[in-house]
Amino acid sequence: MGMGEIVMNPVCSVCIANYNGMGFIEACLKSVMAQDCAFEVEIIVHDDASTDDSVKVIRQHFPQVKLIESRENVGFCISNNRMAAQAEGEYILLLNNDAELFPDALRHFYDYARNQERPGILGLAQYHAATGELIDRGSVFDPFLNAMPNLNKVRHDVGMVIGACLWLPKSLWDELGGFPEFFHTLAEDMYLCCLAHLKDYSIEILEDSGFKHWVGASLGGGKVVRQRLSTSVKRRAWSERNKSFVMAITYPSPAFQIMFPLHLFLLLLEGAAISLIKRDVRLFKTIYLSAIREIWKNRKTLFSLRQQIQSCRRISLKRFFSVFSMIPYKFKMLIRHGMPSIR
Repeated sequence: MGMGEIVMNPVCSVCIANYNGMGFIEACLKSVMAQDCAFEVEIIVHDDASTDDSVKVIRQHFPQVKLIESRENVGFCISNNRMAAQAEGEYILLLNNDAELFPDALRHFYDYARNQERPGILGLAQYHAATGELIDRGSVFDPFLNAMPNLNKVRHDVGMVIGACLWLPKSLWDELGGFPEFFHTLAEDMYLCCLAHLKDYSIEILEDSGFKHWVGASLGGGKVVRQRLSTSVKRRAWSERNKSFVMAITYPSPAFQIMFPLHLFLLLLEGAAISLIKRDVRLFKTIYLSAIREIWKNRKTLFSLRQQIQSCRRISLKRFFSVFSMIPYKFKMLIRHGMPSIR
């Protein structure tokens, strides 16, 4: 694919949501252009009203990129929905602007996908770009839908694939309806994977290849690196809210009627404990109490989506929980790493 070449009949559309990605977007785009694959690749970038020179750099150095410019900041969900709507490829790869593909990534995705009897969502091993550490090979869930990194090379079926590098057929994206736009940012990948799982589509991590990720570059942390867990108030607030949304929408009955009230109780208990230990009541109000308020505020939307999705469920409770671990992940992390740093 030449520097100025217009792609015709692409097999894959790589969709990159960008916001102030000056430090990363060039390396990300170059990693896509350097792919060792024998098929056409379309690159779409949605710029979410960046205030840096991202758009200028893309226009000057990557003329073959289909650039969508938003006049206002709309968030990760709308950005990806817009790109997917314009994608012409048979497959879609959602890729973060702070992620870099290994050179053989698209080839492995395509070779595996075209041999699947039933389509599904695919992901790759994720490595920290700064340290080279293996972060995960997808994630499984604990009972409260906390994503637990899968480090088992033998296990390929997982609960979710991170949205920083997520491959699926465009037809499946259309069937699932894309990302819920009221999520704005975070846990949209969890929602998509849980919905696909309920409909009995596979969620798998490929054995080969991978991608590098500058974790937390856009929202501030969220992963364990060098045995420390660090995050931001903004990230934690969106994460707790949206994870609760996913649980309210996708958790099947009768487990939902037991686990969701328990989840809300433990969420408030956790918030009170952290705020007391850190002597900062702002954490309780901004993160935990805010999540409860948002659930109540969006209750009609959540209930409507839940009815619609649960009516289409194709798997048993046993199958749904096959990608779960019964050990609460937050408790495990507290024992191993201590209290998280929340900035």
